Amino acid sequence: MLTREELPECPVATTVQLICNKWKLLIIRNLIYNEKQRFTDFLKSIPGISKKVLTDDLRALEYDGIIEKEVFAEVPPRVEYSLTALGKTLKPIFDALSDWGTEYKKALLK
Repeated sequence: MLTREELPECPVATTVQLICNKWKLLIIRNLIYNEKQRFTDFLKSIPGISKKVLTDDLRALEYDGIIEKEVFAEVPPRVEYSLTALGKTLKPIFDALSDWGTEYKKALLK
């Protein structure tokens, strides 16, 4: 989690610091393409992520204003995560990453 004072001057470096670790990218990817996810949905769809890392990254993304969580007053409590309006602006970036990855794989298979 970064404070405003810790944000780099370079906008690319800012983006990289906020979202570019292996797990945060996959968390955001899930929310871009699935809209809402529960904690267990992330665990099932992101092989290898631990509960602690998932918890830490969800908290960091929430703190940074990229995701939000909704807690339902039920027994047992239900929590759903989704992208904020700011987080949704990442979709074109993820679409571009997906397109580039697809083209890269095609080029390798030639």
